[in-house]
Amino acid sequence: MWNKDNQPEVPGTSAAKDSSRIPGTPLNAAAPPARPLGPAPTARNVACLGPSIVVKGEITSEEDLQIDGKVEGNISLRGNRLTIGRGAQLNSEINAREIIVYGTASGNLRARDRVEIKKDGQVIGDITTARISVEDGAYFKGRIEIERSQASSQSSKESEEMLVGAGAN
Repeated sequence: MWNKDNQPEVPGTSAAKDSSRIPGTPLNAAAPPARPLGPAPTARNVACLGPSIVVKGEITSEEDLQIDGKVEGNISLRGNRLTIGRGAQLNSEINAREIIVYGTASGNLRARDRVEIKKDGQVIGDITTARISVEDGAYFKGRIEIERSQASSQSSKESEEMLVGAGAN
């Protein structure tokens, strides 16, 4: 009968991993990666600014960002998500794909996709976005401008051009 001690070690099996693996080194350098090179569709890299961090200046990023500290200055995450944590205090003009507010944000918010203000969130400033969600208990003071998507505004421009063109004849 075969048991674990009598089996020959085959590279890439758990028996080989357990007995001769050196921590921090790859098991087989020539082996293909275990997962795709890019991030999974649902997994995203998120940078974090902790609660003890204070930033006075401009923040730009090409990745999602969560802020739990204090920020005074513009924040630009054009194609990414900004999460304003519960203890965060922002005095900023914000431009991002998505903005989710759990803490306090003073200044104008511009989100290409959506803005969510959670129940303990507070926003003082104007919001420009395609979609918005404000939970019960949230505080908001300012104006909201809902932008139509590019597809619907493009079709309305085309219909206006057709009407103007038809009237010119």
